[in-house]
Amino acid sequence: MTAGTPQRVHMVELGRDEALKLLAEAPLGRVVFSHQALPAIRPVNHLVEANGDIVIRTHTGSALLGRAALSGVVAYEADDLDPATRTGWSVVVTGTASRVSDPAELARYQAALTPWVDTEMAHVVRIRADIVTGYRLVGREPGS
Repeated sequence: MTAGTPQRVHMVELGRDEALKLLAEAPLGRVVFSHQALPAIRPVNHLVEANGDIVIRTHTGSALLGRAALSGVVAYEADDLDPATRTGWSVVVTGTASRVSDPAELARYQAALTPWVDTEMAHVVRIRADIVTGYRLVGREPGS
């Protein structure tokens, strides 16, 4: 590869377990949902449960709470991409969002997940991992 020539990469599909492991290691991701009939995307930090469910915290009045109250379908995406090498990975979890209301679960998640934003984040939303997809971008050897 000559200087200034971008590396060629190929895309490799990830299995569910590997995708969820990468997601669990990511410091933040993006929750995607419908708000007033339009797509909305919010960056948030998260926890990944052993079963693959994604747990996030949110504030009173957030548009996501409306989706969670209706068990609405949402997506959660995280990635780690290197623009210089054009390598990395991306994972998307699609499933229904629901509000966590059990007091013991709420307390556990509130203790384990500290929001990045300095504001009231009293609510917890769980995204069931119904569909998990992921891809890794892998560099090719020169000439391949």
